[in-house]
Amino acid sequence: MLAFAFSSLSEHKELLVALSVLSVVTFVGSLILIPILCVRMGDDYFMPHRDKDETLAGRHPVLRWTGLIVKNVVGLLVLLAGVAMLALPGQGLLTMIIGIMMLNFPGKRALELRLIRLPGVLKAVNHLRARSGHGPLQLPER
Repeated sequence: MLAFAFSSLSEHKELLVALSVLSVVTFVGSLILIPILCVRMGDDYFMPHRDKDETLAGRHPVLRWTGLIVKNVVGLLVLLAGVAMLALPGQGLLTMIIGIMMLNFPGKRALELRLIRLPGVLKAVNHLRARSGHGPLQLPER
Protein backbone atom coordinates (compact mmCIF):
# COMPACT_ATOMS: atom_id res chain seq x y z
CA MET A 1 0.00 0.00 0.00
CA LEU A 2 2.82 2.40 0.91
CA ALA A 3 4.61 1.62 -2.35
CA PHE A 4 1.42 2.57 -4.24
CA ALA A 5 1.28 5.94 -2.49
CA PHE A 6 4.89 6.75 -3.32
CA SER A 7 4.48 5.67 -6.95
CA SER A 8 1.41 7.93 -7.26
CA LEU A 9 3.33 10.86 -5.79
CA SER A 10 6.24 10.37 -8.16
CA GLU A 11 3.84 10.57 -11.11
CA HIS A 12 2.76 14.07 -10.03
CA LYS A 13 6.13 15.76 -9.60
CA GLU A 14 4.94 19.00 -11.20
CA LEU A 15 2.04 19.23 -8.76
CA LEU A 16 4.33 18.58 -5.79
CA VAL A 17 6.77 21.25 -6.98
CA ALA A 18 3.92 23.75 -7.49
CA LEU A 19 2.49 23.05 -4.03
CA SER A 20 5.93 23.38 -2.46
CA VAL A 21 6.53 26.72 -4.18
CA LEU A 22 3.06 27.93 -3.14
CA SER A 23 3.75 26.90 0.45
CA VAL A 24 7.05 28.80 0.54
CA VAL A 25 5.53 31.90 -1.10
CA THR A 26 2.58 32.03 1.32
CA PHE A 27 4.88 31.48 4.29
CA VAL A 28 7.32 34.23 3.30
CA GLY A 29 4.47 36.52 2.23
CA SER A 30 2.75 36.09 5.57
CA LEU A 31 5.98 36.81 7.45
CA ILE A 32 6.37 40.08 5.54
CA LEU A 33 2.80 41.34 5.06
CA ILE A 34 1.03 40.38 8.29
CA PRO A 35 3.25 42.52 10.55
CA ILE A 36 2.93 45.48 8.18
CA LEU A 37 -0.86 45.25 8.08
CA CYS A 38 -1.15 44.78 11.85
CA VAL A 39 0.96 47.88 12.48
CA ARG A 40 -0.79 50.06 9.88
CA MET A 41 -4.23 49.28 11.33
CA GLY A 42 -5.52 52.12 13.47
CA ASP A 43 -5.55 51.36 17.17
CA ASP A 44 -9.28 52.21 17.19
CA TYR A 45 -10.14 49.91 14.26
CA PHE A 46 -12.36 47.71 16.44
CA MET A 47 -14.21 50.53 18.17
CA PRO A 48 -17.93 51.03 17.30
CA HIS A 49 -17.45 54.39 15.56
CA ARG A 50 -15.24 52.63 12.98
CA ASP A 51 -18.02 50.35 11.68
CA LYS A 52 -18.17 51.98 8.26
CA ASP A 53 -15.52 51.63 5.57
CA GLU A 54 -14.51 55.25 4.94
CA THR A 55 -11.67 54.45 2.54
CA LEU A 56 -13.78 54.69 -0.63
CA ALA A 57 -16.55 56.95 0.64
CA GLY A 58 -17.17 60.02 -1.50
CA ARG A 59 -15.39 58.58 -4.55
CA HIS A 60 -16.87 58.27 -8.02
CA PRO A 61 -19.30 55.28 -8.05
CA VAL A 62 -17.28 53.37 -10.66
CA LEU A 63 -14.09 53.82 -8.66
CA ARG A 64 -15.85 52.92 -5.41
CA TRP A 65 -17.39 49.71 -6.82
CA THR A 66 -14.16 48.70 -8.54
CA GLY A 67 -12.27 49.25 -5.30
CA LEU A 68 -14.82 47.27 -3.29
CA ILE A 69 -14.68 44.35 -5.74
CA VAL A 70 -10.87 44.30 -5.80
CA LYS A 71 -10.69 44.60 -2.00
CA ASN A 72 -13.15 41.71 -1.53
CA VAL A 73 -11.39 39.46 -4.06
CA VAL A 74 -8.01 40.10 -2.43
CA GLY A 75 -9.59 39.60 1.01
CA LEU A 76 -11.03 36.26 -0.08
CA LEU A 77 -7.63 35.14 -1.41
CA VAL A 78 -5.94 36.19 1.84
CA LEU A 79 -8.60 34.38 3.86
CA LEU A 80 -8.12 31.21 1.81
CA ALA A 81 -4.35 31.48 2.21
CA GLY A 82 -4.89 31.74 5.97
CA VAL A 83 -7.04 28.62 5.96
CA ALA A 84 -4.31 26.81 4.02
CA MET A 85 -1.72 28.02 6.54
CA LEU A 86 -3.56 26.16 9.28
CA ALA A 87 -2.00 23.03 7.71
CA LEU A 88 0.94 24.63 5.86
CA PRO A 89 3.68 26.78 7.38
CA GLY A 90 2.58 30.33 8.10
CA GLN A 91 0.59 32.53 10.43
CA GLY A 92 -2.83 31.05 9.69
CA LEU A 93 -5.05 32.80 12.25
CA LEU A 94 -3.51 36.24 11.74
CA THR A 95 -3.74 35.83 7.97
CA MET A 96 -7.39 34.80 8.25
CA ILE A 97 -8.16 37.85 10.41
CA ILE A 98 -6.54 40.18 7.87
CA GLY A 99 -8.57 38.52 5.08
CA ILE A 100 -11.80 38.89 7.04
CA MET A 101 -11.01 42.54 7.74
CA MET A 102 -10.77 43.16 4.00
CA LEU A 103 -14.11 41.51 3.20
CA ASN A 104 -17.58 43.06 3.40
CA PHE A 105 -20.35 40.78 4.69
CA PRO A 106 -23.12 40.85 7.32
CA GLY A 107 -21.85 39.97 10.79
CA LYS A 108 -18.27 40.91 9.94
CA ARG A 109 -17.74 43.12 13.01
CA ALA A 110 -18.91 40.44 15.46
CA LEU A 111 -16.67 37.82 13.85
CA GLU A 112 -13.66 40.17 13.86
CA LEU A 113 -14.14 40.95 17.53
CA ARG A 114 -14.54 37.28 18.40
CA LEU A 115 -11.30 36.40 16.60
CA ILE A 116 -9.22 39.34 17.87
CA ARG A 117 -10.30 38.63 21.45
CA LEU A 118 -8.62 35.22 21.33
CA PRO A 119 -5.80 35.69 23.86
CA GLY A 120 -3.00 34.47 21.60
CA VAL A 121 -4.14 36.55 18.64
CA LEU A 122 -4.54 39.82 20.54
CA LYS A 123 -1.21 39.27 22.29
CA ALA A 124 0.59 38.62 18.96
CA VAL A 125 -0.95 41.66 17.25
CA ASN A 126 -0.20 43.97 20.18
CA HIS A 127 3.35 42.61 20.35
CA LEU A 128 3.90 43.46 16.67
CA ARG A 129 2.43 46.92 17.22
CA ALA A 130 4.60 47.56 20.32
CA ARG A 131 7.77 46.58 18.46
CA SER A 132 6.93 49.26 15.89
CA GLY A 133 6.17 51.92 18.48
CA HIS A 134 2.37 51.76 18.12
CA GLY A 135 -0.11 51.46 20.96
CA PRO A 136 -2.20 48.36 21.63
CA LEU A 137 -5.52 47.84 19.91
CA GLN A 138 -8.54 49.28 21.68
CA LEU A 139 -11.44 46.86 22.04
CA PRO A 140 -14.99 47.78 23.04
CA GLU A 141 -16.45 46.44 26.25
CA ARG A 142 -18.28 43.15 25.85
